[in-house]
Amino acid sequence: MSKNINVGVIGGGLMGREVASAFGRWFAINDSKVNPSLYAVADLNKEALEWFNSVPTCKLLTDNYQEILDSPEIDVVYVAVPHNMHEQIYIDVLNSGKDLLAEKPFGIDLGSAERIFETIKSSGQFVRCSSEFPFFPGAQRVYEVAKSGEIGRILEVRSGFHHGSDLDPDKAANWKRQSKTCGEIGVMGDLGMHVCHVPFRLGFEPRSVYAQLQKGYPDRPGGACDTWDNAMLHAWIDVDGAEPVPMRLEMKRMAPGETDTWFIEVLGTDGGARFSTKEPRTLWKFSRGKEQEWRRVDLGFDTPFKTITGGIFEPGFPDVLMQMWAAFFAEREGDLNECFGCVTPDEALLSHRLFAAAIQSQQLNQVIEIT
Repeated sequence: MSKNINVGVIGGGLMGREVASAFGRWFAINDSKVNPSLYAVADLNKEALEWFNSVPTCKLLTDNYQEILDSPEIDVVYVAVPHNMHEQIYIDVLNSGKDLLAEKPFGIDLGSAERIFETIKSSGQFVRCSSEFPFFPGAQRVYEVAKSGEIGRILEVRSGFHHGSDLDPDKAANWKRQSKTCGEIGVMGDLGMHVCHVPFRLGFEPRSVYAQLQKGYPDRPGGACDTWDNAMLHAWIDVDGAEPVPMRLEMKRMAPGETDTWFIEVLGTDGGARFSTKEPRTLWKFSRGKEQEWRRVDLGFDTPFKTITGGIFEPGFPDVLMQMWAAFFAEREGDLNECFGCVTPDEALLSHRLFAAAIQSQQLNQVIEIT
């Protein structure tokens, strides 16, 4: 019999609604040992809250998130709010004795992330950070190839997230375009954890970084915009005691020709692999022989946590979001086994150290060592 888990959401916007959708079709996952339900939602926006009246399991709608923290019925809290609100709400959740799935970037800056991290250690609660795209089957295959050692000595790592959301100068300003709410790290806080997740899980920790950061339009309808819109981070990593390896991490909100493309590529002396959500059912594998060859592998619905969906179909964002939650619950229950897991607090903190060094690199126009 599956274990019932009640989840409360703080922040009933886009991602809160996606969570409701994921839990509503949880039966699609085969042999899940948990049965999550969306029990409560907190949001200051009355219209956002009203949407959740359509969710049958939702018993509590409130404009005061403390009501969720005080409810003995709720086991896990998911928080999806602007970055400047992360620290206070995350710490309040932890102090309430509830487990937490936290949205990236895990605080508005490095200092905030460090304080959240210390509270996690003292609380003993189970905490992970959100990052969905590595749960695509193609991303999982690149991870497995890179981990296997079959590609020889690693020569280069490239990971990125490109979309064109800021190309339109008439798009209204919002909290992601202002440092006071998004943080000085800008696009790195918005997209960076998605980009860092797989490399960090492979042990590719950057030891230094040279950053090239770009800003978009300084003014948009509704207000000024001062965050970084594009970030190219050129890092050195150590891999298996060999010579340092270059790793390029790309985060762009102004990427001509892109809508929402996440990708990962790892190349070695004997082989390599790459995957992009632009081709969601395609894995590219490189092999070095008498002739060098890139081979296209047609993937199906081979997600980490098996579902009722036919193997010939291709997954989309709602599917990988549900896979991320499945990983969260499995690891919380001590049942993750060899499956790929969500971002850990250590990895989230490492990303902030990288982003802080990137800001310093941009200011000084030089390589910055990461400590």
